[in-house]
Amino acid sequence: MTAPHTRSRRAMAIPLGMAMATALVFLPNTGASAAPAAEDAAPQLSALSAEATSLSYVVNVRPGHGTSSYVKKAISKAGGTVVTSYDKIGVIVVHSSNADFAKTIRKVRGVQSAGATRTAPLSAQSTTDVGTPKVLTSEQVADVEAAAGQDPLEPLQWDLPAIKADKAHEKSLGSRNVTVAVIDTGVDDTHPDIAPNFDRKASVNCVSGKPDTADGAWRPSAAESPHGTHVAGEIAAAKNGVGVTGVAPGVKVSGIKVSNPDGFFYTEAVVCGFMWAAEHGVDVTNNSYFTDPWLFNCTNDPDQKALVEAHSRATRYAERKGVVNVAAAGNDNFDLAADEITDTISPNDSTPSDRVIDPSECLDIPTQLPGVVTVAATGAKGLKSSFSNHGLGVIDIAAPGGDSTAFQTPAPPATSGLILGPVPGGKWGYMAGTSMASPHVAGVAALIKSTHPYAPPALVKALLYAEADATPCTDPYDIDGDGKIDAVCEGGKNRNGFYGWGTADALDAVTK
Repeated sequence: MTAPHTRSRRAMAIPLGMAMATALVFLPNTGASAAPAAEDAAPQLSALSAEATSLSYVVNVRPGHGTSSYVKKAISKAGGTVVTSYDKIGVIVVHSSNADFAKTIRKVRGVQSAGATRTAPLSAQSTTDVGTPKVLTSEQVADVEAAAGQDPLEPLQWDLPAIKADKAHEKSLGSRNVTVAVIDTGVDDTHPDIAPNFDRKASVNCVSGKPDTADGAWRPSAAESPHGTHVAGEIAAAKNGVGVTGVAPGVKVSGIKVSNPDGFFYTEAVVCGFMWAAEHGVDVTNNSYFTDPWLFNCTNDPDQKALVEAHSRATRYAERKGVVNVAAAGNDNFDLAADEITDTISPNDSTPSDRVIDPSECLDIPTQLPGVVTVAATGAKGLKSSFSNHGLGVIDIAAPGGDSTAFQTPAPPATSGLILGPVPGGKWGYMAGTSMASPHVAGVAALIKSTHPYAPPALVKALLYAEADATPCTDPYDIDGDGKIDAVCEGGKNRNGFYGWGTADALDAVTK
């Protein structure tokens, strides 16, 4: 994922060198029309259960302690162990090795839905590839000549002027009272570009589904993806004479780690992340991933239906608490408004198989959940990135995510069509994907919140769309110049399937 796993559509950092044809870890799900229905919908689960392997589940009940208390007793009786419970939204996280746990617990009075969050044992190994950033050498860093008022590497950041962030910084860098949480693979808060703006109180490790507040628990290990650190820097790298500059270099950024060591973003971790953000003063969340193991979660499957419900409750709760949720659309060049889509990677934690899904019934979570801002990517020429998902009525807005095609190379002094940002170890590197586009929009949302500190999420989103620069369809769209149409854009200048309401505008965010 362009997030930790390059999950075919996750909002992951696009593996350098390729134009990410699939959405990385943070991309929207599309509907699966051919998904099996009823209790026998997930054969992989029954096979694993027969071996008495331990899986993780979410059990959704009516919010409130009373129902949860009753159901918890039934969970124990059915062979489950409660890991944690989010009573405010009625989501209980459970581990069980009982092959029939989900089927049994769904029959309990008060249970509205329940399902396994994975198809492999709790120690599952990742089947996805994590893109490695192209790290700048010390010689390359030394060769950059910055103008007065610029951070040393800002001349390489073509993405900032693409959304007028450079002009916005002359007016405002954003407010210290605004925090953007990076729900991702972890954030290296010791990086010199991130440390000045890091919000420790709003940071946590949610990998198990239960908050771990140990100092530094939000950081990625040396073996884990640099994705979250890169994303955090795109949003709020300090304007401090070091490295790069973020879209909103005056706001705070926090790290909410939800990706396990094997690179999977499971439901229990993501739900924990949204709940933590909701309760700890976060104003905006960035979500550059898709929730494993299903690229699309189909509501006619009892397990996947429960995952959609748990996520929906968590994102809605966060928004009610004042949080704007922003997510990457995915890197598969899918038309998310099509009649059907072929999903070839699900479930990605065991044995995937091809399935044809109906986008009206199957969702990429969290990006396609109601209320979540869905972000498409553009390249250095302002055109849809070759890999970016699209779809009329699905894409809300667009922003720079980079592209590796020769047709989207930036003007000098920038040298790469990818996005430059910090990576662990005090270094900087290039990545690309809708995973990189989403943080640009999260940064603009943070600037809007800085300008309008009392604006509720609905108003922040309305301003985000109203202030976007209308971007007409690219027609015909032959991004590699081979004479073949690579995608079809539907809609008009003010709203279409490639760019939504348009390209994000940071200058308007601080002046209107």
